[in-house]
Amino acid sequence: MQGPHSICLLNDSFPPLIDGVANTVVNYAQELTKLGDQAIVVTPEHPDADDCRFSFPVARYPSVDTRKLFGYLAGYPFSPETLRQLKEQKVDLLHSHCPVMSTILARSIREVIDAPLVFTYHTKFDVDVAKLIRGKLLQESALYLLASNISACDEVWVVSRGAGENLRSIGYHGDYHVMENGVDMPRGRVSEAEVIAATADYDLPEGVPVFLFVGRMMWYKGLRIILDALKLLQAGGQDFRMVFIGGGADAAAVQEYARPLGGKCIFTGAISRRETLRAWYCRADLFLFPSSYDTNGLVVREAAASDLAAVLIRGSCAAEGVTDGVDGFLIDENAGAMAAKLQEICKRPECMAQVGHQAGERLYLSWADAVKRARERYGVVMENYHMGRYDDHHKPMDGILNAQGTMMDALAKVRDLGDGLAERYRSGYKEEFEERREERREERRSIRSELKQKGEAFWQKLDRYL
Repeated sequence: MQGPHSICLLNDSFPPLIDGVANTVVNYAQELTKLGDQAIVVTPEHPDADDCRFSFPVARYPSVDTRKLFGYLAGYPFSPETLRQLKEQKVDLLHSHCPVMSTILARSIREVIDAPLVFTYHTKFDVDVAKLIRGKLLQESALYLLASNISACDEVWVVSRGAGENLRSIGYHGDYHVMENGVDMPRGRVSEAEVIAATADYDLPEGVPVFLFVGRMMWYKGLRIILDALKLLQAGGQDFRMVFIGGGADAAAVQEYARPLGGKCIFTGAISRRETLRAWYCRADLFLFPSSYDTNGLVVREAAASDLAAVLIRGSCAAEGVTDGVDGFLIDENAGAMAAKLQEICKRPECMAQVGHQAGERLYLSWADAVKRARERYGVVMENYHMGRYDDHHKPMDGILNAQGTMMDALAKVRDLGDGLAERYRSGYKEEFEERREERREERRSIRSELKQKGEAFWQKLDRYL
């Protein structure tokens, strides 16, 4: 892609809220900035946000605090101020990473700023919808709305082939491109001193295999498979230590379920310092990640960065590209299969090291390389958009959202005009201010008339399609 270009990244979560997709957006923005592009992140307001620490601008729009219900703040995607900032930056491409409010906002401003919209599907939303909404009919309706929202984007990316299959299963019928995410850990191991400093407070005897899990403490991550397999190992006389790093809604229940394993299970809680986390990857002998929920399994690549092999579910998204016994270990999705695999591997510690080294060689992907690939595709998307190769957006909801975008644009003009008049008055141009007052009034009448027309058009479209 010839540059520089201005890329707008939209997501419903962003620091201080941290999850895998928020981490993705941060790394996209950082790497694009390093490559000479202008990145701007658009995300809901958060009371604890401190955006000055970033090397790129962050535009926040109004939000409603729904953290007690969902763990996130719900954005209100009607922000004239956000639209004004994006027009000033002359955004060349919109890239949404969430199929709900972020994509609705992106769709509403796409026509106004005349830029293509890319969407990346990161998460199996059918699982999230099933957790949040009871009743099959309501779940199906919610998934239909998600699929419709995604279908309205100019190009759709997925983080793995399995993610693409899941996207099709919720009702999406269009094309997609696989665009893998990277990891923000460098390839290689930390020093032995750093490993000792990070792990010294824990009971980790020499010669005893150390297994590791990193991620949200949620049952759907396959944690029950891990614990049941370890109980089988313990019954068979195999010694081990199992380290769980992370926090989550099921953490207390998981610790209670692990109680029969005694001190063999260690729960550190969440670790935010990346070098400390790298030290744990280096101390472990095997990474256990029996999740069929994750669409990409970034932690598997983080482990690979430190030459740590993973035990994965055969056919899962996290296992894509992994060959059993070469750069990872594959099992069926049950505790018996994991216990048998662990018993076999523990008898051959040299095999764990060899497969771990191969994982680093074959699976590791840095964010720098991942974003370079995405950036090249951005160039193709922009060319396709300007050549008219994407479908026109004439669906009912497109008309409503386009009208909403033009309303936001008119509101921004009214606000800018008012701010400009107040500033000139404060600067001492009172005489000139009085002389041009009538002229400004006429200009405001014109903008208000434009806003009224666009508002009427918006409600006509809304009334037509509801």
